[in-house]
Amino acid sequence: MQSTEQLDEIWQDRAIESIINFVRSADGDFNCIEKLANAVSDPDSLQKIVEFLSSTSQGKQAFQKRPLLGNIDLQKLHRLPTNSLGYSFANHLLTNNLQPLQRKSVENDYEFFAAHITETHDLWHIVTGCDTNILGEIQLEAFYVAQLYASRFWLALITKNLLKTVIYDIELSTTYMDAIAKGWVMAKQAKPLFGIEWNLLWETPLEDVRNSLNIILPSS
Repeated sequence: MQSTEQLDEIWQDRAIESIINFVRSADGDFNCIEKLANAVSDPDSLQKIVEFLSSTSQGKQAFQKRPLLGNIDLQKLHRLPTNSLGYSFANHLLTNNLQPLQRKSVENDYEFFAAHITETHDLWHIVTGCDTNILGEIQLEAFYVAQLYASRFWLALITKNLLKTVIYDIELSTTYMDAIAKGWVMAKQAKPLFGIEWNLLWETPLEDVRNSLNIILPSS
C-alpha cells in the first residue's frame, strides 16, 4: 500500500504534467482542459470549496436543493426583451453557435458543484461582461479564483496563460495581468454568484441583475 506522501507525489506529478501539456496545446483544446480539471480537482480542495461556498445562505441552500437550469429553449428566450438576462444569454449562445452546457442529474455535492459551474459558465460571462476572447477568459478565470476560494482548476488556467506569455509571447504580459486584476477586483466587490437560480431571472433586465449583485464593470 502506498503512503500518503507517495500518493501526494503521484498527484503532484500528474498535475504538473497536465499543466505542461496544456501550455503546449492550442488555446481552446477541450481535451486538455478536461485532463487538467481531472488532474487538479483533488478531493481535499473540492471539500474546501464546498465548505467555503456553504458559508453563505445562498450557497448552503444551493447544495441542499441542487438546482439545475433544466431544459432551455433558446428561441423562446431570444424573444424576450433585448435588455433581459434571458435574451442576452440566448443571443450570446446563438451568435457564437453554442448550445447550453447541461447536466440531467447529480448525485453528490461535488457533482453538483461541477455541473452548476459548467452550465452557468456562459451566464457568468454575460453578467460580468467578460468577453469570450483570451483576455475575457483570463478576466473571468480571475473572477472564479476570487469567488470560489481554493479553485485549483481556475488558478491552473491562469497559470497556463501566464506561462504561455513567458515562453511564446512576453509582449502580452501587461494585458494579461490587467485582465487578471480587473477580474479579481470585480469579484471581490461583487456578491457571490454561485448558487443563483438563474432560470428564475430570465425576464429580469441584465442591468438590474448586475446591480443586485454589485457587479461593477471595469473601465475599458
